[in-house]
Amino acid sequence: MVIDARGFPLLVNGRPDATVSAQDRGLAYGDGLFETVAVRDGGAELWPEHLARLREGCGRLAIPFPPEVAEEGAALCAGVGRGVLKIVVTRGVGGRGYRLPEVPRPTRVVSLHPWPDYPQAWWREGVAVRGCETPLGGSPRLAGIKHLNRLEQVLARAEWDDPAIAEGLMRDAAGRVVEGVMSNLFMVRGGALFTPTLRHCGVAGVMRGAVMAAAGALGVVCREAELEEEALLAADELFLSNSVIGIWPVARLDDRGFAVGPLTRRLQRALETLGVVR
Repeated sequence: MVIDARGFPLLVNGRPDATVSAQDRGLAYGDGLFETVAVRDGGAELWPEHLARLREGCGRLAIPFPPEVAEEGAALCAGVGRGVLKIVVTRGVGGRGYRLPEVPRPTRVVSLHPWPDYPQAWWREGVAVRGCETPLGGSPRLAGIKHLNRLEQVLARAEWDDPAIAEGLMRDAAGRVVEGVMSNLFMVRGGALFTPTLRHCGVAGVMRGAVMAAAGALGVVCREAELEEEALLAADELFLSNSVIGIWPVARLDDRGFAVGPLTRRLQRALETLGVVR
């Protein structure tokens, strides 16, 4: 087994390796997709949902879905108490230029990583969040999928280095808030739950779907809506979600403070019953 620099295993196309071709289209063009999966007690959380999203993304990009990732991912998770599984699928090696290879041979990279050392207080007491200046570009054809083109997120994350700020919120070109740099956003107002629409940009997170389903089971309808920053500042509760953090309450957005509200707590407990424990 090839081990990365931090001592965790790595597979490339099913073999112990740590390299891909310099001609891989994932490197040249970001031509591919990825999944980030929480691992606990030897299993990958929300594994069917992650595989379903990866399959959908492959279909939308016309990349043949590599079924081997399911077995390889499960193999790396076996015996692991806590960790993060990452899957990258690219279109594979191609010549210079944007034209697709006549017969694509996807590259798949499956790797295991340490569980992040986030403060436990971020789940209990909430996190500080800032607004980012870097906008998200609109592309309905790419909206929702977790493609490899993450330069907007890289630039947004470079806007702060204060370790007390856990996340930044990103807007579209019209100024509407879409998501966090690494998370999806939810707002509670008047007992109703809202999350930004992802028709033009943004990632449809697997945990976002789990939160929406958990809310429905509690009898709370979650509405997708175009959210301006003014609406967020008038919210009763805000929280963030992704597959690794589960739910983080938002305690502060820029200069506005928020209490950790009852619906946020109910949803955290609902996810715990599904095995999403942080």
